[in-house]
Amino acid sequence: MPTAAIIGCAGYAGQETLDRLLAHPALEPVALGSDSLAGRPSSALDPRLNGSMPAFVSNAEAAVSGAEVLFLCLGHEDAAAFAPPDGAVVVDLSGGHRLADPELARAWYGVSPGAWSFGLPELYPPQGLLIANPGCYATAALLALGPLAGSISGAIIDAKSGVSGAGKSLKASSHAGSVLENLTPYAIGAHRHAPEIAQQLGFPVCFVPHLLPVRRGLLATCYVQTDADVRALLEAAYATSTVVRVLPDGVAPDLARVQGTDAAEIGVFSDGATGTAIVICAIDNLGKGAAGQAVQNANLVLGLDETAGLRLKGVLV
Repeated sequence: MPTAAIIGCAGYAGQETLDRLLAHPALEPVALGSDSLAGRPSSALDPRLNGSMPAFVSNAEAAVSGAEVLFLCLGHEDAAAFAPPDGAVVVDLSGGHRLADPELARAWYGVSPGAWSFGLPELYPPQGLLIANPGCYATAALLALGPLAGSISGAIIDAKSGVSGAGKSLKASSHAGSVLENLTPYAIGAHRHAPEIAQQLGFPVCFVPHLLPVRRGLLATCYVQTDADVRALLEAAYATSTVVRVLPDGVAPDLARVQGTDAAEIGVFSDGATGTAIVICAIDNLGKGAAGQAVQNANLVLGLDETAGLRLKGVLV
């Protein structure tokens, strides 16, 4: 059975990645890296683990554990500086390797990119051993717009995410007093996921993210002008996918249905007054937008069942 290590396991993305590995039938977690929890039992992260996993080690120790797959759940600067062990599959959940253009990578992340493959399995399958996991907003926008790229030249993307998308680090903007009973746009016209989306689509986009007063979940509403049959293109692109669902005509994606899962829902609508096609994609920002997609990418590189360890089934309650 292939083995895995998580570098930065104490953050939201690392914790969610561990959750997927605990349910994985063919990938064994053998090293949990966390500089803040090093030396403590796994139950320090969650008492439900109850010593069932190896104790935490430092991130440096986890990196040289000999695991065949490494999940980098670090800040983008630390991830960009990481030296991958020879022969290991490395999936970077940060933005440190997403932008291929050196000038853009330095401008948006202050890093120099390496030769990493952008891995959004349904549209841009991972190539090689070093995989850059897409950002959560980029994942939703690209799932909605990627199959249409040849028939459009621009898009407006209105996206909203739960507060866990900001990570565990304390920020005034993510305090309960700022988030609850509120809806806040941020990084307007200047969000680092915009060049990531544009890189894959081949044209610039107008992208505005908002912070929702919920723990998790992300919804992107995309507006495009095209004469193409949008529904036909999307249904063809995801006809064989067990992760992405194109909903029936007239059915809109629902945040509650994707929260806590690794699935994506896409709804297709049209505004008759303006001739605008409206494509809406809902995902969980920590699932398909982070940990679930990272495990999906690793599965593909290892030749395992693409959906092994993922959360895909459930009912709305």
